[in-house]
Amino acid sequence: MIQHAYIRPVGFVPGPQSEHGNAIRLAGGMVYASRFAVILRRDGEVAERWLAAPDTMAEVLGHLPDDVAGDAESQWASLTLAHPALELGSRTIRLDQPQVMGILNVTPDSFSDGGAHAGPDAARDLAAAMVEAGAAIIDIGGESTRPGAKPVWEGDEIARVVPAIEACAATGAAVSVDTRKAAVMEAAIEAGAALVNDVSGLTHDPRAAEVVARAGIPVVLMHAPGSGEDLHEGGDYANVVFDVFDVLRARRDAALEAGIEARNILLDPGIGFGKTLAENLALINALPLFHALGHPLLLGASRKRLIGALSNEAEADARLGGSVALAVKGMDAGIQLHRVHDVPETVQARNVWRGLRDAALTDFGDLPG
Repeated sequence: MIQHAYIRPVGFVPGPQSEHGNAIRLAGGMVYASRFAVILRRDGEVAERWLAAPDTMAEVLGHLPDDVAGDAESQWASLTLAHPALELGSRTIRLDQPQVMGILNVTPDSFSDGGAHAGPDAARDLAAAMVEAGAAIIDIGGESTRPGAKPVWEGDEIARVVPAIEACAATGAAVSVDTRKAAVMEAAIEAGAALVNDVSGLTHDPRAAEVVARAGIPVVLMHAPGSGEDLHEGGDYANVVFDVFDVLRARRDAALEAGIEARNILLDPGIGFGKTLAENLALINALPLFHALGHPLLLGASRKRLIGALSNEAEADARLGGSVALAVKGMDAGIQLHRVHDVPETVQARNVWRGLRDAALTDFGDLPG
């Protein structure tokens, strides 16, 4: 018999004063949670579910079997864990508030822009514009991972990303590289990339974990069901939310065993990778759960296919409204990094969101005395 426990935040308030202090600051950010579902899963099926508040959590955790109680207590501690800032070269990225990561594809077959920024000059200009608009990080990728895309030889990928990384890093921007190949990671780090964003969760290349550990830089571990060239294959879930949670926990543990420091691990549930529309929506609605893994979270839902599916099959370049809506949903869930194509619009939405959150902390008009 295999058992797992999960603690999912299900009730949220503008600030702790709304619950007379009986709320937690989720992952050290700007979101407050006051109600939680404690779920016991046995052999893949939900066996028990309890509701708890911060002041009743210890009592509820006492109902759990001994073999999962320790993990549940760790999850509870992780939900309140404040994450240190990311140190990306000369840039410091605070994680106590939402940050925007701008997407810069230097592939000739990018699904979102058709390769308009494949040259280093175009890449530098777009990166500069995104940083000026408020992007904290520029994520540069040289291989399309959309469904049906052909794999790229690592030499070609290096030739694409290195000039763009050098050009962007020279402007002082914090740069990450979106790749699953160890050789590309090495070349990108040498060129100035300070973060690795691996859509395979360090499973594609057996050397990848070693490269990241040796460099001592942060890495994003994303969930994708495919184990080969096609990361979208094999998406068969008993419960997509808990299954993705379990896989990310396993990838996190493997990264730790490979020598990657806990403070350098970020997690991404992999929206759009080997998941149906219903499964993507379930994951987005359950995003607060993933804070229980104890690491900063990245959400990459910008211009994804699910937006088109809900919007009369809108093309990728006509999905701005849906992209911003999903980013704000992620902010409401306490997500720290938002990987987007449309930086100015997302930053503006973030700034308004922040203003509302700040105001709520000082709004005592509905409280006595």
